[in-house]
Amino acid sequence: MSCRGLVALAALAVLAPLLGGCGVERADASGTTVVTSFYPLAYVARRIAGNHAHVVNLTHPGQEPHDIELTVRQTAEVVDADVVLYEKGFQAAVDQAVQEDGPRHVVDAARSAHLSGEDPHFWLDPTRLATVATAFERQLAEVDPAHAADYARRLDGLRRDLSRLDRAYRSGLATCRVRTIVVSHDAFAYLGRRYHLRVVGINGLSPDAEPSPFHVREIQGLIRREGITTVFSEQLASRAFARSIAGDLGISSAVLDPIEGLSEQTANQDYLSLMRRNLVTLRKANQCS
Repeated sequence: MSCRGLVALAALAVLAPLLGGCGVERADASGTTVVTSFYPLAYVARRIAGNHAHVVNLTHPGQEPHDIELTVRQTAEVVDADVVLYEKGFQAAVDQAVQEDGPRHVVDAARSAHLSGEDPHFWLDPTRLATVATAFERQLAEVDPAHAADYARRLDGLRRDLSRLDRAYRSGLATCRVRTIVVSHDAFAYLGRRYHLRVVGINGLSPDAEPSPFHVREIQGLIRREGITTVFSEQLASRAFARSIAGDLGISSAVLDPIEGLSEQTANQDYLSLMRRNLVTLRKANQCS
């Protein structure tokens, strides 16, 4: 273990009594522990692990996952995990912790999903999420062979759900008057590629970037030419630019969730229900039959 990991563990040992006294939930002392870096990966891990493993998600509900910084405790959770499921290149702090102190069993979703291009939001293509789920199940079964049969059964159920979701998208978006979507940032490239939609981002890859006046004029021209009815914003980032463009052109603004995490508004939802809601929103905006 590296010096950084030893320091993190020592600090955690000092803080543990204080954390317990403050009512902070502790990780399970026994059994298999899985650490995931953000919500879609946590969803996969919990679906497959069931009650056989404790799943810790490093990104909290309502937190924008791109720029998280890990606490001492979270770094220690990475060190102690039996399996880590993360996406290399998406969260620098997680990348560093895994590289320096990660366990032997690590699943890099970026590699498993066969990413191409700069957009990291592969989970908006359910078929790519299914390949990540398969890679994760393999590692979890290796760590905990006593429950391997149950993990395999649960993986099959998840893959069936993702296959049904994929079929719903392919059918639901097959015939649409408009095949271009304008979104607040470039989080939908894999969705667009899978379902033959052109995706235009207002803010580029960063949800907090500010578009240039020239880019805004380009988007306005595109909206007029193609008869686009809706500009999409999202749950965890600012909706100001999307609403401003929509307001200037007298068209609608709606939420298309990149499902990077849950929020107060979506706390009672999960990946599948949010993807289905996105499909309804896309069909209405693009006038699909």
